[in-house]
Amino acid sequence: KVEKIWIKITSLSLIEARITSDETIQQLFVECRLNNFLAEETPLSLPKPTGGQRIHYNYSTVINVNKEDNHAEREYLKSILLKPDLPANSLKFTVVSDPPEDEQDLECEDIGFAYVSLKEIFQKQRDIIEQDIDVFDSQDASAVIGKLTVTVEALHALRSVHEECKYD
Repeated sequence: KVEKIWIKITSLSLIEARITSDETIQQLFVECRLNNFLAEETPLSLPKPTGGQRIHYNYSTVINVNKEDNHAEREYLKSILLKPDLPANSLKFTVVSDPPEDEQDLECEDIGFAYVSLKEIFQKQRDIIEQDIDVFDSQDASAVIGKLTVTVEALHALRSVHEECKYD
């Protein structure tokens, strides 16, 4: 059985004036990161959404966690399940500002962060399907700047890893 974590980044909306009114922020893409194993990003940067609109990425990616080939990933998932205080137990989504073509001297800039806890998926025994998660301001971690709609299907893989923990 192929064991995998399936991630889909559906859409993004912004509510924070600091960003919606900032002229230097025009195109946005989203990066998804699992610890240090995987960093995937939406292939497209899309024009920043304004006034309650959403931009749609409809991008999906898969992290394979098969026993045979993905030992490090599995060990990491085990540590999430076994170590209650592991801080990095989440998939991290970063909303990134992509500088316009004509201003290549500008850097890509992290605008906000959103998180999906893999541990919580396991504890609640349910995947996250097309759920709006808060995007927190990169300059103020307590401020919500928008919503990212994501799907994270990880429960099957986490159950499998958990079964394995029992026998180690």
